[in-house]
Amino acid sequence: MNKTLKFIAFLLLGVVTFPAMAQSTDLARIEYTYFPQSDSDNSFRRFRTFVNFPIKLSDNDAYLIPGIEYRNVHFKYKNDEAFSTNNLDRFQSFTGKIGYTFKMNEIWRFGAETGVKVASNFTTNELVRDDFIYTGSVYFIKIKEDERYVEPWRLILGLSYSTTTGFPFPLPVINYYKRFDEKWSYGLGIPKTNLKYYFNDKHQVQGFVTLDGFFANIQQNFNPYPQTRPDANRLAESMSMTIVLSGLGYQYNFTNNISFYAYAGYTVMNDIRLRDKDREDIYTIDDTNTFYARSGLKFSIL
Repeated sequence: MNKTLKFIAFLLLGVVTFPAMAQSTDLARIEYTYFPQSDSDNSFRRFRTFVNFPIKLSDNDAYLIPGIEYRNVHFKYKNDEAFSTNNLDRFQSFTGKIGYTFKMNEIWRFGAETGVKVASNFTTNELVRDDFIYTGSVYFIKIKEDERYVEPWRLILGLSYSTTTGFPFPLPVINYYKRFDEKWSYGLGIPKTNLKYYFNDKHQVQGFVTLDGFFANIQQNFNPYPQTRPDANRLAESMSMTIVLSGLGYQYNFTNNISFYAYAGYTVMNDIRLRDKDREDIYTIDDTNTFYARSGLKFSIL
């Protein structure tokens, strides 16, 4: 596999698709995530898929990478609340983005991407201004190659503005990855840290800690305290979920490009909230840690 193409996929396919940023070379993915809530009958289920298309622009290792992503979040809201939860059970997001990367010198490569996300419960069946979220990232990457392995040493420094933390926020990106043995590799940094063991070309396992979340507009704003504060000026205008995950993962490679993966573990932080127009907390739906599971298929170029 061409060195530059592998890097391109990693940079703006892994980086742009946040959870796998540290070691991803995914061109496409489809996955399902399940979070039951420990102290209630609530549950959070997410379907996610994305596709990216690297396009070579010139002979100096410059690439353009457009991509699209879709997420469907089903929040089964079973708690007895003073307000109606009918419009809080389904959120969707549609993202279009474009990235650009070029080789700065023999040591460093620069990458950037920008995108537009539409995330909402879409109860009015039309788009409103608050449904739109603008994202952007810049990265500087240094890679050391070794003939024994593919990309055995990698450093990423950058800044990403996205909804990864549960609401739009600039997140620093720092990650160091090393394949230090034929059987072992590790990644240290933000937003993901992991330790991976390779049984062979088909089977891999890893332990990890990572950050996940979602943020979406609520089109029909409401007062979450209709009985105790009927005249409150602060209304619930968006919903967020911020999660820190720890767990174990398994990957099976059907071919060099197609893989199945499954992750399971426990949340270190699980925070689901309603937010006002300033994105300040207004109501906590759930903040108890819980079990989770995630699985899917991916198409990679490594």
